[in-house]
Amino acid sequence: MFLPIVAYGQSILRKVGVAIDAQYPQLNELIADMWETMYKSNGVGLAAPQINKAIRLFVIDTVQIVEGFDEEDKKEYPNERGVKKVFINAQIIEESGEEWAYNEGCLSIPKVREDVLRKKVVVISYQDENFVTHTETFEGITARVIQHEYDHIEGKLFIDHITPLQKRLLKKKLEDISSGKVRVDYRMLFPKN
Repeated sequence: MFLPIVAYGQSILRKVGVAIDAQYPQLNELIADMWETMYKSNGVGLAAPQINKAIRLFVIDTVQIVEGFDEEDKKEYPNERGVKKVFINAQIIEESGEEWAYNEGCLSIPKVREDVLRKKVVVISYQDENFVTHTETFEGITARVIQHEYDHIEGKLFIDHITPLQKRLLKKKLEDISSGKVRVDYRMLFPKN
């Protein structure tokens, strides 16, 4: 099912997600709905708070991004591998490497993109959809997408990583989003005024 995306201004986007277990109601259906919603919204990641669930769950798919790398990207990130994964109860263990800027956007904050500095490497512990625990290291664009989605389950947004001046310049756009004055090609759930 194609679920509506929660828009900036909804309080759930600022809640820290709670851990879940294998008994979480209709988990497989929820994960399938998240994949469908992410793809139909043209996203590369989607966290549960973005579909109105304050739980520690997110999905990412960076395969197409990595397959689309040009020669310069391939030189810069020779070990980059695109992944399609479900992350449940994730905990970032370490972020390392040089910080690098990348122009990020978010389905919950449509039509807003800003350069965000993040570390190049992330070590994360998580459970997959079968509740098998993994600890893995990711780098480059995949690490960035993981950090972005992880922020969501921690109640943070990518705009929390920009300067106060940048945020002031976005104030009107953010107000328009939270009041429903934005057009997108996917369903959105706006705050009630």
